[in-house]
Amino acid sequence: MNNHKNKRRPAKPATLGRYIVADPKICHGKPTFRGTRVFVSDVLDQVASGMDWESISQEWDGKVTAPAIREAVQLAATAFLAHADELLVEPAQ
Repeated sequence: MNNHKNKRRPAKPATLGRYIVADPKICHGKPTFRGTRVFVSDVLDQVASGMDWESISQEWDGKVTAPAIREAVQLAATAFLAHADELLVEPAQ
């Protein structure tokens, strides 16, 4: 029996927002920005590092716009809040 957690990837293309999709035929189903092979996680890493959104967009040759970045941040925040209890290492004091 396989004891690994099953990471859910869509069996068919999924629209996660206006700008974000997950298609098993593109980048193994990991979330990307529509019409690109730019991983949402890479852009979120750039946001987390403090990079301004205009620079991020330029880094991706304008393929990732400020509204697309905003959507990624909003979806990430929603996911974080939905799963924060699973991330707790120890109770806050």
